[in-house]
Amino acid sequence: MEYNPLGSSGLKVSRVCLGSMTWGTQNNQREANEQIEYAISQGVNFIDTAEMYSIPPDAESYGKTETIIGNWLAENVAQREQLVLATKIAGPGLDYIRGGEKITAEGVKQAVDASLKRLQTDYIDVYQLHWPNRTTPHFGKHAVGHVTFSDASSEQEVEGMLDILNGLDACIKAGKIRHWGLSDDTPWGISQYLRLAEKHSLPKMVSIQNEFSLVHTKDWPYLIEQCIHDDIAYLPWSPLAGGMLSGKYLKGARPAGSRWTMSQRMGLFRNTPQSEAATTAYVKLASKNHMSAAQLALAWCNQVDGVTSTIIGATSMAQLKENITAFESPLSEDVLQDVQGILATYPVPY
Repeated sequence: MEYNPLGSSGLKVSRVCLGSMTWGTQNNQREANEQIEYAISQGVNFIDTAEMYSIPPDAESYGKTETIIGNWLAENVAQREQLVLATKIAGPGLDYIRGGEKITAEGVKQAVDASLKRLQTDYIDVYQLHWPNRTTPHFGKHAVGHVTFSDASSEQEVEGMLDILNGLDACIKAGKIRHWGLSDDTPWGISQYLRLAEKHSLPKMVSIQNEFSLVHTKDWPYLIEQCIHDDIAYLPWSPLAGGMLSGKYLKGARPAGSRWTMSQRMGLFRNTPQSEAATTAYVKLASKNHMSAAQLALAWCNQVDGVTSTIIGATSMAQLKENITAFESPLSEDVLQDVQGILATYPVPY
């Protein structure tokens, strides 16, 4: 396993980050324990979760994943210091989480305390804002005109950001969190937080996690370039596009128990004719080179300049082992050239 600096944090994280959002709905405590222990045995030291998990999110599943991780940590106290544990505060819109209100300094403090209790730990290594208070071009909203940026007040958004930063700073000073990061944000959001942190002597973010995959490359090159030069770790989530790039949903297939058989908060926005065609091409390319489609997608993501650690998830041990194996060997130049050809043909599948 290879390791990278987590931005300016001073921490080093494995190139593989173990995602956990299925634990509590699709996976039980025993299965989660097995995944954690296998990942650690393979050198993974980075685990990502969120207060909102498990998924699909609802009032009943809220906090279940953190609770499962906390149960494991309580039984494995000696391993806590070897792990980098990241979690997230939910943004606005879910009425069962702080009334669906926007993130505030007070909300950060409340959410941190609740996560610490569920996780049964004294500190969180990286505390992330799951999505911004403002509407951003994520979750299928990046088509031209889908978001009207001029509707937002820059002054009000920045004022809210400063309030959040003060809440994060208080939690860092209290020893409850060590570092903080963003999720589902944009270059403008990064830039404002950097400016505010410098102006007010507040902590700088160390990471951002955004959706990034062979069928969703919108962060390249602009956001990733900023991450490299501002020393911010870039953490792709959904590198398999919600499982689509495994090929298991081709031709309308819906394997029993798979995520696409469940109600989706944002709908199946990735399911388009273009993404079907792109996935078909990647499946053929992977087969030609004696690997699974999932391994092709993960190995490609791992080789993108600027990627720090890729967040993977699995509902079975077979999937987890297959996914981690993808990080063992780089793709050849010939395969990378073939990938580029498919990317050029299907640049924005959804």
